[in-house]
Parts: sequence; structure tokens; C-alpha cells
Amino acid sequence: QVQLVESGGGLVQAGVSLRLSCAASGRTSSSVTMAWFRQAPGKEREFVAGIRWSGGTYYADAVRGRFTISRDNAKRTAYLQMTSLKPEDTAVYLCAARESSTIKTMSTEYDYWGQGTQVTVSS
Repeated sequence: QVQLVESGGGLVQAGVSLRLSCAASGRTSSSVTMAWFRQAPGKEREFVAGIRWSGGTYYADAVRGRFTISRDNAKRTAYLQMTSLKPEDTAVYLCAARESSTIKTMSTEYDYWGQGTQVTVSS
């Protein structure tokens, strides 16, 4: 079993940066892929970014060039650096992990989830 705990959300103004963290604990395989999803009120959960154990990344079109996902395997922590934030980035951001070396964009492909952290961007 793996536990994921997100932190770093908050209320910010448009244009600023924010960094989210996701700390993992428990037993994991040696090839865990981690990802960030987000869910806005009344909308479906959507993929934001994913990162393989090896460091390979993939981004949703809506955030590519503005967000950067990274991980520190020694600390078992993944990060999401968000820059040039927009009001449409407002959502609950959730960390997810899957016991595989491939990045998937569908939430059903992920085995473990954090509780989420709220990011609110005001205009």
C-alpha cells in the first residue's frame, strides 16, 4: 500500500508561481510513475503532468510550457512547479501513482491517490 500526501496549494493572483509537493510512503515497486491531476468544480478530473521513475515527463497541452513536474526518488517526493498561473488553473490538484513505468493520462490507470490540495487563482 502506498500513501500520498500533497502540500503547497493556496490562493494566489494570476501570473504568479506556486509549487506543489507530493510525498509518498509505504511499499512501492522500483518503477513507480507519478502524476498530477486536477479537478475543478463541476468538471471531470483531468491529467496535468506525469513523470517516470527515470525522469521522463509528459504534459497536458493546457499546461505545457508553464508547469514542470519533477521528482526526488531519494525523498520519494514529486513536485509540480506552476508558473504564469491563470484563473482557469483553479482546481483541486491531486497526486497519483501507478505501479508501472509508463505514463497514462486516464485517472483509472492509477493505483494510488492523495487527498488533494486546493489551488485558487484570482484574476
